[in-house]
Amino acid sequence: MKKSNRIWLILGGIVALLVIFLLVAKSAGWIGKEKPTEVEFVKASKSDITETVSASGKIQPEVEVKITPDVPGEIIALYVKEGDSVKKGQLLLKIQPENYISITQRAEAVVNQTKASAEQAKSTIAQSEARLARVQMEYNRQKKLFEDKVVSAADLEVAETNLKVARQDLEAARANVEAAKYNVKSAEAGLKDASENLRKTSIYAPMSGIVSKLAVELGERVVGTSQMAGTEMLRIANLNNMEVRINVNENDIVRVSLGDTAMIDVDSYAMTGKKFKGIVTEIANTANGSGTAVAAASTDAVTEFEVRIRILPESYRDLVDRKTRKVYPFKPGMTATVDIITEKKTGVLSVPIAAVTTRGANDATTTEKKDGDKNEAESTQESKTTKKDKPKEVVFVHDKDKVKMREVKTGITDTSAGTIEVISGLKEGEEIVSGPFVVVSKKLKDGDVVTKKVEKKEDKEKKKD
Repeated sequence: MKKSNRIWLILGGIVALLVIFLLVAKSAGWIGKEKPTEVEFVKASKSDITETVSASGKIQPEVEVKITPDVPGEIIALYVKEGDSVKKGQLLLKIQPENYISITQRAEAVVNQTKASAEQAKSTIAQSEARLARVQMEYNRQKKLFEDKVVSAADLEVAETNLKVARQDLEAARANVEAAKYNVKSAEAGLKDASENLRKTSIYAPMSGIVSKLAVELGERVVGTSQMAGTEMLRIANLNNMEVRINVNENDIVRVSLGDTAMIDVDSYAMTGKKFKGIVTEIANTANGSGTAVAAASTDAVTEFEVRIRILPESYRDLVDRKTRKVYPFKPGMTATVDIITEKKTGVLSVPIAAVTTRGANDATTTEKKDGDKNEAESTQESKTTKKDKPKEVVFVHDKDKVKMREVKTGITDTSAGTIEVISGLKEGEEIVSGPFVVVSKKLKDGDVVTKKVEKKEDKEKKKD
C-alpha cells in the first residue's frame, strides 16, 4: 500500500509540474503563439514624383511625300538614288513619252480642224445674209406690184416663202457658228488634257528634302491613274524634323496634353545610354481603326489613340557631324520608347507602389474570425455585403509586432521610381509594410503579427548584380 501511494504521489507531482510548465510557457508565449509573417518595412517620406505615360513606337519624318505617277509607262530616265538631297522642282525621273506625244499631236490637228470649220461657218453667215438681202428686195418688189395689181397673189406668196427660207438659213448659219465655237473649245480641252499627260511623264520634286525611299528601277513599268494612287515610285522626306508616333491606351490618353515634355529612348542609341527630349505636338481625336467593320465587330480589341512627339533638335545636336556627312542621326522606321511627363510634384509624401493595396470596406474594421463563430447563413450574408462594398486603398502600418490596416488617399504615380503619392491617411516617418507583394495584396490582415524579413545571401547578390 505504501509503495502504491508513493507512485501515485510521484505521478501527481509530475502532472502538477507539467500543468505549471504549460501555464508558464503559454503566458510567456512559448507555445500557442501565432507564427509571425515575414515582411519588409519602409518609412513614409517626402520626395519628388514625376507621373509618366509610357509607350513604344516608330520614328518617322514629320513631312514625308509619297510620289506616284498619274500616267502609266516605262521609266526611261532615273536621275536620283536613295539618300540623295533634292530641291523643289528638280527633275527626278521620266516616263516613256512617245505615246503621249502622238496623242498631243493628234489633239492639235483636231483643234486646227475645228478652227477651220468655225471659219467656214462664219463665211456661211455672210452668204446667208447676202441671200436674205436679195430675197428681201425681191419680196418688196413683188409686194408693190401686187398692190398695183400687176402680179398675182401666187407670185407674192412665192416671194414671201423665199424670204422665210432665207431667214431660216441665216439663223441656221449663226447656230453653226456657235456650234463651231464649242467644237473648238472641246478640241482645245482635249489638247490641254493630252499636253498635261505629256507633261506628267516628267516627275519633279514637290518639295525639298531627302529621297528616303526609292522603290523603282530604270526600265521598270509603273501604273498611274488620275482616279486612284498608282505605283509608289519614291518618297521625299524632310529629315530635319523627326517625330515618334506611338499608340497610347485609352486609360492613359486622358492624362496626355499638347505641349507635354517627353523623354525618348531610341533603340539604336541604347548602348550609349543617351536619351532625347521631345514634345507632344498632336493627339488623335479618334481611336485607331475606329469606324471599320472589324472594330465594330470586336469588343475585346484594345482601344488606342495615336500620339505624335517631335524630337527636339537641340537634344541630338551633338550627334550631327557635317564633316563625315552624318547630318541626320535618325532614320525612318527606327524603334523608340517614349515616357511622356504628364505631371510633376516636389516634396510630397510618398511610399512604394507595392505598399498600397485594396481591401473591402468590412476588411478595414474587422479581423478574421474562426470558422466556428459563424453559421452558414451568416457567412452567405457577409459575402453578399462584401461584394457590394467599394474597395478602398489601404496600407499596413507597423505597430510594435503587429500591423494596423489604414485607409489612405493616393495621388499620382511615378512608375520609374516605383513610388506613389499619399494625399491623406499617413504621416511622414510612419513605418509601413512594403512587401512581399503577394503578402501585402492578398494575405495580410488587420492585427496580424509580423516580423522583419531577413535577406538571404542569394537575394543580396541579386541586388548587387
